[in-house]
Amino acid sequence: MSNTLDLAKELISRPSVTPDDQGCQTLIADYLKPLGFEIEPMRFGEVDNLWARYGTEGPLFVFAGHTDVVPTGPAEQWTFPPFKPTLAGETLYGRGSADMKSSIAAMMVACKALIESGSPVKGSIGFLITSDEEGPATDGTVRVIETLEARNEKIDWCLVGEPSSTKQIGDVIKNGRRGSISGNLTIHGQQGHIAYPHLAENPIHTFVPVLNELVNEHWDHGNDSFPPTSFQISNINAGTGATNVIPGDLEVLFNLRFSTELKHTEIQSRIEAILNKHQLKYTLDWSISGQPFLTPGGKLVSAAQRAIKNICGIDAQLSTAGGTSDGRFIAPTGAQVVELGPINESIHKIDENVNINDLEALTKIYKRILIDLVT
Repeated sequence: MSNTLDLAKELISRPSVTPDDQGCQTLIADYLKPLGFEIEPMRFGEVDNLWARYGTEGPLFVFAGHTDVVPTGPAEQWTFPPFKPTLAGETLYGRGSADMKSSIAAMMVACKALIESGSPVKGSIGFLITSDEEGPATDGTVRVIETLEARNEKIDWCLVGEPSSTKQIGDVIKNGRRGSISGNLTIHGQQGHIAYPHLAENPIHTFVPVLNELVNEHWDHGNDSFPPTSFQISNINAGTGATNVIPGDLEVLFNLRFSTELKHTEIQSRIEAILNKHQLKYTLDWSISGQPFLTPGGKLVSAAQRAIKNICGIDAQLSTAGGTSDGRFIAPTGAQVVELGPINESIHKIDENVNINDLEALTKIYKRILIDLVT
């Protein structure tokens, strides 16, 4: 077995469901410290974070990732126990195998190979690891970045090990992400007997034309890097459970994934204008999960593309599709940010898995990027 596979199995065997790190970061720190990394645990609230740095000079290249995983779901539905990493043929099974403990293992081995090769590092290498990426993401990467910014410790290039690949390792590099804004909307009506609608106000009925307008609203055209902004209703709830009662309130949860063509404040203003136009009585609470970001080009994107071409013989596609990632907290500092990791087909699913040959390729890709940027 390879060093990357061994480390991946060690990490997967720890049931680190958000935010419980289960000692994963201690394992990482114990591996990096003998290589010359300065180790700085950062705990905020119930969340363990790790900042490790090799070197003191710029430019600073950072590997970012998370040790936490989502819950397994019914363990009896897994072919193998989810926290007992199992190799079947060339496939490694286990929760976190693709998202994203294998990436962290590949990062560690790539760094060790580079440092032990004797090649002088021109600049610094960092690790930013959190156990709060799959959860609220309030005491994880965002807090570490606040700490680094406060002491003017600037990241130049950041590679997040999220599973970006689709069909084969390295076919997709995520060089940006859409923003995410959610609304918790309550339409207020007046409860009453269903046989006397003139004595009540049905919030479902008053919301229907608003819903139609929101769904058909053209938010933007997108651009060369982002698709058009998407509005989606995630939940609608009203009623007492009885068939003869007009409900008093209607609760609506919605989300927009938005491009760099829009500001979140514009989205808020446009939605509130539609609600006000229909003279609805409502309350609306907003939640912003992240702003859109984009690394259109530069040294990091070029280094990643060259590494993939060299190791895998393919031309990587740049993409901003998918959900949010912790890159949204790092990019606003001015850092170039990309996401590059395993195939994402099985992430968050029963029988999550990764191909062991992909682990070797990913380790080589990471090492090649390091050689390109810091030697």
